[in-house]
Amino acid sequence: MDRHWPGWSRARCQDNGVDPEREKRYAELFEQLDLNKDGRIDVHELQTWMTARGQSKSAVEEQIVREGDTNKDGELDFEEFSKYLRAHEKALRLMFRSLDRNNDGEIDMAEIQQSLQSLGVDVSKVQAAKIMQSIDKDGTMTIDWNEWRDHFLFNPIHNIEDIAHYWKHSFMLDIGENLIVPDDFTEEEKKSGAVWRHLMAGAMAGSVSRTGTARWTASSVDVLQVYGSSSGRMRLWSGLRGMVGEGGMSALWRGNGINVLKIAPETAIKFMAYEQIKKIIRGSKDGASLRVQERFLAGSLAGATAQTAIYPLEVLKTRLTLRTTGQYSGLTDCARQILQKEGVGAFYKGYLPNVLGIIPYAGIDLAVYETLKNAWLLRYGESSADPGVLVLVGCGTLSSTCGQVASYPLALIRTRMQAQASLVGSPQLSMLGQLKHIVSQEGLQGLYRGIVPNFLKVIPAVSLSYVVYENVRRALGVDSR
Repeated sequence: MDRHWPGWSRARCQDNGVDPEREKRYAELFEQLDLNKDGRIDVHELQTWMTARGQSKSAVEEQIVREGDTNKDGELDFEEFSKYLRAHEKALRLMFRSLDRNNDGEIDMAEIQQSLQSLGVDVSKVQAAKIMQSIDKDGTMTIDWNEWRDHFLFNPIHNIEDIAHYWKHSFMLDIGENLIVPDDFTEEEKKSGAVWRHLMAGAMAGSVSRTGTARWTASSVDVLQVYGSSSGRMRLWSGLRGMVGEGGMSALWRGNGINVLKIAPETAIKFMAYEQIKKIIRGSKDGASLRVQERFLAGSLAGATAQTAIYPLEVLKTRLTLRTTGQYSGLTDCARQILQKEGVGAFYKGYLPNVLGIIPYAGIDLAVYETLKNAWLLRYGESSADPGVLVLVGCGTLSSTCGQVASYPLALIRTRMQAQASLVGSPQLSMLGQLKHIVSQEGLQGLYRGIVPNFLKVIPAVSLSYVVYENVRRALGVDSR
């Protein structure tokens, strides 16, 4: 699709002052966009015009009108339209200059690759070439100012970070485990406080998601612990019925309160640890981007730090989920009884398999996500560097699910170790003891007992967390990354 509109290649962009050629171009564009010829442009007209050119994205058109609509009437007159385009072209000019590192008036493949890598998005030369081909319309394998401006004039990005952030994913998806390697944030985001608003939106999304899928979490723990040595295809449903019969419908949400409570401290601790570990890995190379394997190392260590700090809450969550009616009066009573009967060490039962589980989870998640990202760029990068919401959510969901499958045996052993003291007649086994016991009593398939309800909750969990994240993000005034 040719994005050079008539007369654009002849126009000279000026950052300040009135440019007659540019104003004429704006007038011609406004005439094309004003479909009903009433002297104003609304979102519908902008969508119709962009759809005809294969560029329509409803959020983009809405953002353009919102940013340009100075009198807040929901439409753009010519003055508002021209003012928006002048401001946006100025921002695009600054972006172009920042990317054009050798100041030759063109952006080449190496400059795209270097700029994205400096923001923590690792792309190969082939992938950088695909991105560049989506903008380069004359086949020179370089991007001049006219090509850059024409491509992004109706895309309200503000800086190169907006392009890099297409491929950030961990802040908006929650499938019940918080072991994903954290995203990288720019210095500007850190100074402005946008980081904490993003994290807050993610925490609230996780809270709603976990509450909405709590019955599957409860049934998973129930199957793992109470019926761990049993068999039967209907065990999931009979487990659910047994929980409801014993404690009513509310039994399906046992342990959910603390599962939600631990989201905020775990996310905050992991993010702060990740930032500090990144500084150590970079050493004297301040501002340098981390390679994928370095992100994996920093993310795994940050995850281990966060898990160490909040692990007693994990134990309490398991015990509260498995409790019978009247066994504990609440969180504090549960903690008090564990401390009196089992000692402080009980709050760290299952800690070793839990920490070891971070490695396969984070590693597989990162590797699968990078593989999917690279595959998409290789196939579709020529047309756009923006993968869209469905691709992002799909890649994030699949990579996180693969990470969960890889670490599930360790999660199962962790949960049994957390709960074994509360189960009558249950042997008190170490990590290796639990592994041998499960394999000898249930076979290798026993290491994946209870995984079915985890799979069942993935789609609703992801859907809930994404929808809530987007709405909370907008409410907090945070731009989409």
